[in-house]
Amino acid sequence: MSISELQVQTALKELIDPSLQKDYVSTKAARNIKIEGNNVSLDIVLPFPANSVIAEIKQQVEAKLKTIPDVGSVTANVSWKIVAHAAQRGVKPVAGVRNIIAVASGKGGVGKSTTAVNLALALAAEGAKVGMLDADIYGPSQPTMLGISGKPESEDGSTLEPMMGHGLQAMSIGFLVDVETPMVWRGPMVTQALEQLLNQTNWHDLDYLVVDLPPGTGDIQLTLAQRVPVTGAVIVTTPQDIALIDARKGLKMFQKVNIPILGIVENMSLHICSKCGHEERIFGEGGGERMGRDYDIEMLGSLPLDIHIREQTDSGKPTVAADPDGRVSQIYKQIARRVAVKIADLAQDHSIKFPSIVIQNT
Repeated sequence: MSISELQVQTALKELIDPSLQKDYVSTKAARNIKIEGNNVSLDIVLPFPANSVIAEIKQQVEAKLKTIPDVGSVTANVSWKIVAHAAQRGVKPVAGVRNIIAVASGKGGVGKSTTAVNLALALAAEGAKVGMLDADIYGPSQPTMLGISGKPESEDGSTLEPMMGHGLQAMSIGFLVDVETPMVWRGPMVTQALEQLLNQTNWHDLDYLVVDLPPGTGDIQLTLAQRVPVTGAVIVTTPQDIALIDARKGLKMFQKVNIPILGIVENMSLHICSKCGHEERIFGEGGGERMGRDYDIEMLGSLPLDIHIREQTDSGKPTVAADPDGRVSQIYKQIARRVAVKIADLAQDHSIKFPSIVIQNT
């Protein structure tokens, strides 16, 4: 008795992807189902970068299909493809960039830049093509964090080639000015500089561009909301009330301009003494979770107050690059996977698929 496609689909509907929390049929991840006699082959195409889980998913799918009575050989080819997702209406896409992730905080000193660079590195570790835009014009930190020195090249005299650090394409005002030169600029000059860094950089086929925003809700954040096609935002905070007050302001700003909030990252949630191992919640407890419940926003993950995170970032080799298999890197990678899955759930942007129609008199 031969196997039917209905049997294959029925089996796949019972298998829930651990990241998407949905079955492979309803998400249309299962494609090209082929049945030859009793032998089955199919493709599973995930909508998020998945290097770390491809082997596990392949094993699960093949094991599930082998439970079908009389089935022969089973071959599941698992891959992933990232598409562009919709941003604010009326905002033009950035050439060479499919999705833009803004990493923001209401106040400084909560580890936003450290989170941004490790998020970018974690997405890249999963196989995505990732860029980092340092949007903090007054206090650029990504050149130091990525260990990049020198100045970007320009092949045509008007656009810049991104600098490279740990596999990331990167651009920052810090590449263009001396490290000790203060940026004594008014708001319009700052926003113009941001737009130039974004649009005059030759980004090369990026799945994600992570934008490290300065703290607050000022000119740069407003420019980002009005003129930059942001796919979604990640809010970084610490558990203490004073940080949460400002983080809530940042969250509400994105909601007002209809930019999806992908989730909240809580930094410095727990300190573990390097001498005795004693755990202490120096900055309070549960603040990020309460904020998430209040606004129905996902808590993406909590990171400890760990001296190694600071040491590694200061040395130009952030945690995900310095210790890719360590406990903290695994937390960053889990956060990155949730961010990618949240983006995959958003509406797709089909505008870039359609050609421009030009009518000419001949």
